[in-house]
Amino acid sequence: MRQAGRYLSEYRALRAQAKDFVDFCFSPKLAAEATLQPIDRFDMDAAILFADILLIPYAMGQDLTFAEGEGPRLPGLADGHQIAFNDIPETIDVLEPVFETVQRVRQDLDSTKALIGFAGAPWTVATYMVRGRGGEGHADVREWAYRNPETFERLMDQLVEATSAYLIKQIDAGADAVQLFDTWAGGLPPSAFHAWCVEPVRRIVEQLRAAHPTIPIIGFPKSVGSLADPYVRATKVDAVGLDFGVSLQWARDALSENAVLQGNLDPVVLAVGGDLLLREIDLILETLDGVPYVFNLGHGILPHTPPENVSVLMKRVRGSA
Repeated sequence: MRQAGRYLSEYRALRAQAKDFVDFCFSPKLAAEATLQPIDRFDMDAAILFADILLIPYAMGQDLTFAEGEGPRLPGLADGHQIAFNDIPETIDVLEPVFETVQRVRQDLDSTKALIGFAGAPWTVATYMVRGRGGEGHADVREWAYRNPETFERLMDQLVEATSAYLIKQIDAGADAVQLFDTWAGGLPPSAFHAWCVEPVRRIVEQLRAAHPTIPIIGFPKSVGSLADPYVRATKVDAVGLDFGVSLQWARDALSENAVLQGNLDPVVLAVGGDLLLREIDLILETLDGVPYVFNLGHGILPHTPPENVSVLMKRVRGSA
């Protein structure tokens, strides 16, 4: 998952070399090292690009800062702030350091290891842009979108085009697969879910397939429950990430014929470790035995997770513990 390094001491030492988090993401040498640290320590099968989902709004022209202990801060559109959107070529120019990071990682990564590029899905990125920060519950964002439908539609169109171009350039630079994180997809009414989550991802997948027909695309619509089925069918993603609230037996029955399954170990279980961790790993492997599956967490790894628990997980999944 995206939070690839916060639980590693070597990551924290590396983070201290950058003046702030945005600088860290735009420093290819540091970002490439952060991407590779979990591979170097645990010999994982794939690396996921170290970046942040809010680099796109930053490149589009919205100010972005990260307050220590408080997360990202943007001038929220719901507060009356405006954005003079950069055009797509200018947006991509701002993101060039990310593509250099991809090139560096692909050059240093063993040829047997995959490199996964990623971006935030338009709805999730839009929630931060509208509200100006993260947080659970998005009634305020929905209200703003309903009251300003033309402005919100323009914002989503901009995000679809920028995200498509961003991921295409990541693939051009060496990514073997890409993933779209829709962290805030859960809790939307079905009509809004289709309009704001499904349809934008479908359009992005269509553009990626036109440019790179064989590159696998992973969608992760978190906390959407049974709506993952129409999401997979409509977007035509190759794989679907499962959060830790999804029934794996249901996912096997409903989703596995149309997409590879990915997930869904509870990150808290990984942090706790011990026999509980081993039981949950075994249950996942048994339930999904015989269908295409990528072992992963049901959301991001927690910062206080003991690295030795990750080592235990790796050994158990590979049958050596």
